[in-house]
Amino acid sequence: MKVTFLGQAGLYIETHAGSILCDPWFSPAYFGSWFPFPANDGIDPRSIGSPTYLYVSHLHHDHFDPAWLTEHCSKDATVILPDYPVNDLRHELHDLGFRRFVETADCEPFELDGGLRIMVMALDAPTDGPLGDSALLVDDGRTRLLNMNDSRPTDPDKLLAFGPLDLLFLQFSGAIWYPMVYEFPVKAKETLAHKKRVVQLARTQRYIEILDPTFIVPSAGPPCFLDDALFAQNDFDRSPTNIFPDQTVFLEHLAEVGIDGGRLMLPGSWGELSPAAFDVRHPVADSEIHRIFERRESYLREYQARKRPLLDAEHARWEPEPDAEPLDLLAELRAWFEPLMGFGEQICSGIAAAVLLDLGSEGIVLDFVDQKVRGWDGVEACRYIFRIDRRLVEVLVREHEVDWVNSLFLSMRFSAARKGPYNDYLYTWFKCLDLERLQYAEGFYAEKAKTEGSFVIDGWEVQRRCPHMKADLTRFASVDASGVLTCSLHGWQYELESGRCLTSDGHEISARRLTEDELIALAAAAEAGGAVVALAAAD
Repeated sequence: MKVTFLGQAGLYIETHAGSILCDPWFSPAYFGSWFPFPANDGIDPRSIGSPTYLYVSHLHHDHFDPAWLTEHCSKDATVILPDYPVNDLRHELHDLGFRRFVETADCEPFELDGGLRIMVMALDAPTDGPLGDSALLVDDGRTRLLNMNDSRPTDPDKLLAFGPLDLLFLQFSGAIWYPMVYEFPVKAKETLAHKKRVVQLARTQRYIEILDPTFIVPSAGPPCFLDDALFAQNDFDRSPTNIFPDQTVFLEHLAEVGIDGGRLMLPGSWGELSPAAFDVRHPVADSEIHRIFERRESYLREYQARKRPLLDAEHARWEPEPDAEPLDLLAELRAWFEPLMGFGEQICSGIAAAVLLDLGSEGIVLDFVDQKVRGWDGVEACRYIFRIDRRLVEVLVREHEVDWVNSLFLSMRFSAARKGPYNDYLYTWFKCLDLERLQYAEGFYAEKAKTEGSFVIDGWEVQRRCPHMKADLTRFASVDASGVLTCSLHGWQYELESGRCLTSDGHEISARRLTEDELIALAAAAEAGGAVVALAAAD
């Protein structure tokens, strides 16, 4: 199996049974905010543009690049399609001209022509990508590769279905707007960013410990920011308060914790995978690799100069056509959002507050209590505030963008303030701005309270599934001395004594402290060879 890295989460996998092109991303994403790092503009599209199979993990625009796919990818490629309950990905690829699809079933092995085996794990929580993310497992009969891109499987053991992994690609760096856009005091923002950096490195390390691959390649980040307004977000000096550490930082982290097998791949790097070896060859000299990572700012300034025409074109796109009628944003958003609010009982109840869109020249209130959209009087206090350039909202309205997360929020071209904790219902709303998406999210939230039994950890009996997004806490939970449980999959925390979620309201956990007699019984069972988690036997 030969693997060429394309940047971010992009891979070109060549096997005896054909090639698989995964998540090719070359165009600026999210209002021109994100660019691949390191730059991948040296890759010849003709070298990868006629794959046997195309795999797009999900619709985030650093994975799904419609401009590149339209211009450079053969429509004869067969699309490996994750098993998503909402068909947006298939519809988007069909609109680009792709007609051949392999419809996989979640976590079920599938044999392609020539004996190549694949398995796709489809994650379908509202917080997984744009209502879905996925991971691809490939087995050519001799070696096994797992491309996790930036998915976060709640049951990663299922990805060992074909046996031990030889090569793992997975996310390690930040891919979010938190906490950079929040109007927190500088010191508080630095503290939160440091915590975020630690949590994401710990999560990736935990996946590696569970999956135990022979070789590991950090991928799916970090992006870089070439727009002048965002340039300072790049991690120039390995700051512990920057959530976008680079590949070398992560590889050093693995070495420090005693995990072997880490490999650095740049766009254009390739390697032949065997069960015992994965030797990577780079497209540039070692001196250039050192320049990319050790003299980051000068490298990015050169990159920025090359991409300046794209940045200028993106800014020009925000301006309305000279003869266009001015948009009445209040009327437009009222006509769009209010009918959806009427169908979104779970989400409206989960938000249960007024949200202010502060557009500078006017304010618009999304009232999720009364399910109304109205003008802001300049006085009303709102629990959540988004300060956004009006031009960007006009683009979203003109294009009827149904997923503002996969456009505005990931762009980081806004600021936010809130009173109280994070609310994942709010961001789910902004990615479900059509009826099909909204109804799916409503059904998910209605069902997700099921806990699937309990287990024992550090003297506590705790529900097995995280109240946030159903992660298996037997694999991802830790409890500190004060009785706070942390789920390392997303970093959410729970106070076990009260059951209160410390990250967001409305996500209580079921837990109880075991009695001394129960602890003695468990210890006795363990000595006798019984299950230490006997209380979870019915799971």
